Amino acid sequence: MAPGAAPVHVVLDITGMTCAACAGRVENALKRVPGVASAAVNLALERADVDAAQGITPAQLAAAVERTGFGAHPRPPSAAERRREEDRREAERVAAERRQLVLLVFSAALTLPLVLPMVAAPFGWHLHLDPWIELALATPVQVLVGARFYVAAWKAVRAFSGNMDLLVALGTTAAYAFSLYMVLDRGAAATGHLYFEGAAAVITLVVFGKWLEARAKRGTTAAIRALMTLRPERAHVLRDGAEIDVSVEDLRPGEHIVVRPGERIPVDGTIVDGESEADESLITGESVPVVKRQGDKVTAGALNGVGRLVVAAVAVGEDTTLARIIRMVENAQSGKAPVQRLVDQVSAVFVPTVIVIAILAFAGWLVTGHDVEAALVAAVSVLVIACPCALGLATPAALVAGTGAAAKAGILVKDIEALERAAVVDTVVFDKTGTLTEGRPALTDVVPIADSGLDRDALLRLAAAVQAGSEHPLAKAVMAAVPGVALPPVEKFKALVGRGVTGAVEGRAIAIGNRDLMTELAIDIGPAAAALDNIEGEARTAVVVAADGRAVGVLGIADPVRREAAEAVALLAARGIAAQMLTGDSQAVAAKVAGDLKLAAFKAGVKPADKSAALDALKADGKRPAMVGDGINDAPALAAAEVGIALGTGTDVAVEAAPVTLMRPDPRLVPAALDIARRTVRKIRQNLFWAFVYNVIGIPLAAMGFLTPALAGAAMAMSSVSVVTNSLWLKRWRPDFSRPARPD
Repeated sequence: MAPGAAPVHVVLDITGMTCAACAGRVENALKRVPGVASAAVNLALERADVDAAQGITPAQLAAAVERTGFGAHPRPPSAAERRREEDRREAERVAAERRQLVLLVFSAALTLPLVLPMVAAPFGWHLHLDPWIELALATPVQVLVGARFYVAAWKAVRAFSGNMDLLVALGTTAAYAFSLYMVLDRGAAATGHLYFEGAAAVITLVVFGKWLEARAKRGTTAAIRALMTLRPERAHVLRDGAEIDVSVEDLRPGEHIVVRPGERIPVDGTIVDGESEADESLITGESVPVVKRQGDKVTAGALNGVGRLVVAAVAVGEDTTLARIIRMVENAQSGKAPVQRLVDQVSAVFVPTVIVIAILAFAGWLVTGHDVEAALVAAVSVLVIACPCALGLATPAALVAGTGAAAKAGILVKDIEALERAAVVDTVVFDKTGTLTEGRPALTDVVPIADSGLDRDALLRLAAAVQAGSEHPLAKAVMAAVPGVALPPVEKFKALVGRGVTGAVEGRAIAIGNRDLMTELAIDIGPAAAALDNIEGEARTAVVVAADGRAVGVLGIADPVRREAAEAVALLAARGIAAQMLTGDSQAVAAKVAGDLKLAAFKAGVKPADKSAALDALKADGKRPAMVGDGINDAPALAAAEVGIALGTGTDVAVEAAPVTLMRPDPRLVPAALDIARRTVRKIRQNLFWAFVYNVIGIPLAAMGFLTPALAGAAMAMSSVSVVTNSLWLKRWRPDFSRPARPD
C-alpha cells in the first residue's frame, strides 16, 4: 500500500462456507492478494471485510475467494441496492433452508429403519434387517444426501486445506465402504458387522444440525434486515411547485419532501409544515410516539403518524442517521474478538490434527490386537465428532445476536473491542451538561414581590415581552414558559452583555438582569433579597425583574436534571459500578446536581482539556472507566476512556469519538449498555467453552471406542445447535429499568 494512501474498504458476500476452517481459508486467500492490508471473515454473516490499497478492485478479491472454491460477490454501494441484495439473499436462504428440509426428511425416512435395531437392542429386542436392504437404504443417503459433503471436501483438498465436510466425507465413506465390502464378501453372514446405520445417521444428523443452524442464523441477522426495511425506496418531493415521486437515491439536501400519514420518513431533516407524531422506536428504542411540529427535527426511518408533513432534507442517502446506524451495527457484527483470533489459529491446524488422531486411533486399535472393524469404528467416530462448526459460530453468533438486541433498544456498538471493554467497566464518569441535565436552561421560579401589584402570570408576561427580543439562552427559557401567549410589543429593546436586557412594554420601563445590572440602574433589590438568596442557594441562576425603577419580581432559571438520571445512577450502584461526574460548571451547581443524584464523587470547574487527564488518573488507579458525554468538548475524554459512550442527540464529533452511542438521551441506557456488553461477552465465553468441551472430551472418548459414529454425529450436530441456540437467548434481552440486572 502506498505510504499515506487511505485503504479502500470492500465488503464481500461469501457463499459455501460451512465451518471455521472454511472461514479461515477465505480469510487467508484474501490476505494473500497483493495490496490487502487486512481481511476478516464472519461465518455467521457470511461476509468478508477487506481493507486494500487503492486500485485493488472488488472483482480481484472475489476472484481470489472463488479460486478457493467458495462464492464471492461485492456488496452493492447504495443502500437501496444493498436492501434488494439482502432481500435476494434472504430469499435464497429461505429456499436453501427448504431444500435442506426436503433432504432431511428424505434422509431421515431412509435412516430410521437402519437405526431402529440399534435403538431397540438395549430393550432386549433383536431386530436385524437383511444386509442387502441395509445397503439399499444407506446408498441413497450416502450418495445423494451426502453429495454436498463430497463436493465441498474435494474443494478443500484442491486448496490443500481441510474443513468439516472433509471430516464428514472421510468418516462416513470409511464406514460405508467397510460395510459395503462386508456385504459383498459375506452376504447375509455380514449381519451385525455393518455400519451403514452409522454413516447414514451421521449424514442425517449433520444435515439436521445445518438446517437448525440455518434457521438460527437467520434469526441472528434479523436486526440488520429490520433496519434495512425502515428506509422507503420512493419519496414524494416538491419540485417546481409540483409533488412528484422519485427514488430516495435521487433526493438532494435542501429539497422539500412530503411525508404522508403512515409513511416512513426518507431523510433526516426539519419540518417546515405540518404536525404529526413520529414512531422512532426502531431507531432510538423509544416506544412512545413523539409529537413533531414545525421546526422539529425528524430522522430517516421514523414512521409518520396521522398528519401530513413537509420536511426540508438535511441529510440524504448514506449520510442519514439510519444509514449510519446500519453501518455501525454491520461493523460491530463483522468484528472479531481477540479470543476469536485464537480460535482461528486453532482451526487452521484443527482438521489435519484430527485426521492424524484418527489414523493413530486406527493404528492403536490394530496394534493392541483388535480387528479392523473395531479400529475403523474408533477412527470414524474421531473424524465425525471433531467437526469444528461450533468453534466457528461461537463468537459471531453471540456477537450478532447481542449487538442486534442492543440496536433494537437504541444502543449502537461500533466494534467488538468496545463491547469487550464495556463488559469490564467498573466506573462510569458522566459529563453534566446535556448528559445528566437537559442541556438547556428552563424557567424554575417565578416570584412576584408582594407589593408589586403583579401576580405570577402578569410578571411572567411582562418579562417574556421584553425577552422576546433576545436570543440569549436564559431568554429562551422564559419564552418556552409562555407558549401561545399573546405578548405586548417591546420598544427601545437593548441587550447588555453579561448583565441583562432593558426595554419598554405598555409604557413601562422594564429591566431584567443580574445584581450588577440593578446596581448600574440604581434599583434597590432589597425587596427581592430573600427570593434571590433562596434561588441562588439552590444553585440556580436568579434574575431580577424591575419596572419603572423598582424591583417587582425574581425569576429562577436552571438546567434541569434529566428525570432518568437518578435512576441511572441507582442502577449502576446496584450493579457494583461507581458513578462520578465531571463538569466545567461551578462548585455550587455541581454540588447541587451531585446531591440530587446521590453521586458520591464529582469534580467541578474541569476544563475540557483536563477531562482526559481525569480519565487517565482513574486508569492509573487501576479503574476501568467509561466516559458518558454529548458535547464536542467531551470528545477527547470519550476517546481516552476505557470505553466512550455518546448520547446520539449530541454533536457528531462526540458520536464519532465514542465506540458506543445511545440513540436517545436517556442515562438509564448506560447501565443497559454495560449489561448487554457483559451478557454478550459471557455468551461468547460460554459458547467457546462448550465448543471446546465437545471436542476435548469427545475426541478421546471416540478414540477409545466409547462412541459409535452415530452418537458422535449426534454430539457434533448438537454442539453447533447448542452454540447458536445459546446465542439466540440474547435476542430476548431488553433494558430493564425496574430492578437490578439479573445474571444469565
